[in-house]
Amino acid sequence: MLNVEQIQQIIPHRPPFLLIDRILELEPGKRAVGLKNVTMNEPHFVGHFPGFPVMPGVLILEALAQVGATAILAVEANKGKIGLFAGVDEFRWRGQVVPGDTLTLEVEIVRLKGPVGKGQATAKVGDKVVAEGQLMFALTDPSKD
Repeated sequence: MLNVEQIQQIIPHRPPFLLIDRILELEPGKRAVGLKNVTMNEPHFVGHFPGFPVMPGVLILEALAQVGATAILAVEANKGKIGLFAGVDEFRWRGQVVPGDTLTLEVEIVRLKGPVGKGQATAKVGDKVVAEGQLMFALTDPSKD
């Protein structure tokens, strides 16, 4: 299990845009399972939506991407690189996420060819799938660009 400090040693995201609290399972280069505790203190709830707080779907998508990035960037050869979104396929939101929920985020890397890959992503609250689909990414090395 990785805590926030350990996650930040792997991926470049920082608060307020670091959207995962823990990594529960990690197989570098293959898969990761993360956790996001959703709280009313998050700034997006001020406007999304007043009196009816719902976590924006794009932030659920981003949290999944950060879990996937943890899996890919935990590989020693990828240390210091950044994973950029290259696409999203067959993605569906299937339920609302509200303050007090705990999101379990799982990404399995299903394809990796050079710096480009694809992950199968699933977000759950308890046993209920709230979002799922495929995330495409491209690795870049900012020190060489």
